[in-house]
Amino acid sequence: MGQVNLKKENGICTLSINRPEALNALSREIVDEIDDYLEEIKNDDALRCLIIYSKDNFAAGADIKNMIDCDKKSAKEFSFSPIYNKIADLKIPTIAAIEGYALGGGLELALTADIRIADENSKMGFPEVTLGIFPGAGGTIRAPRIIGEAFAKELIFTGKIISAERAYEIGLVNLVASKNNVFEEAYKMATRISKNGPVAVRMAKDTIRQGLDEKDQNKAIDIEFEKWAELFETEDQKEGMTAFFEKRKPKYKNK
Repeated sequence: MGQVNLKKENGICTLSINRPEALNALSREIVDEIDDYLEEIKNDDALRCLIIYSKDNFAAGADIKNMIDCDKKSAKEFSFSPIYNKIADLKIPTIAAIEGYALGGGLELALTADIRIADENSKMGFPEVTLGIFPGAGGTIRAPRIIGEAFAKELIFTGKIISAERAYEIGLVNLVASKNNVFEEAYKMATRISKNGPVAVRMAKDTIRQGLDEKDQNKAIDIEFEKWAELFETEDQKEGMTAFFEKRKPKYKNK
């Protein structure tokens, strides 16, 4: 039996790590399992949203015992970056539901998601510098883009662990849920997302990313303009607006 599970329900899929004895610490084998599931998620047109959630602990970093003897070559082979990039590149929206610890590679996994929701008792941080390394699976790149350069440097340089409340204050998480209610909050948000026009949601995600990558604001707005206009050639746009005037719920076809 693998250590990663995938559950699908009503267009929402939940990806979970099941390694409680190690606080769901990430091994090479676990990340490879995640990679296998990503192919299934990517190719399933019925899916509208992905939730990354593991019971009790999101992921307490990477498995240090498998890293201690790495040289440069083997460190590159161990790296989670290629798989994490695949999560970030998924066309559907992704939500990280953080319970317990999300440390190091675990927090980097959460940063691949579009939205993060944290249990009020959760703890997050980048302790890598206390081990003689720094975050190497997107942490030094994604964190500054999400929370700004100053807060990212503070977390990465100090290696300190912060509370869910502090994570919310600096914009690391979108919402702090009450104790043991984080998955329910994530599922509620995923359900709301899944009811919207799927083509529009996917294109919005893609446009936001392209806009952030484009330094010239006017060029970014040109990208938005083109993507927005394309939606008027979709069946979903016609259905959504027709349903609005007919005062009924739209029946989207993902076309």
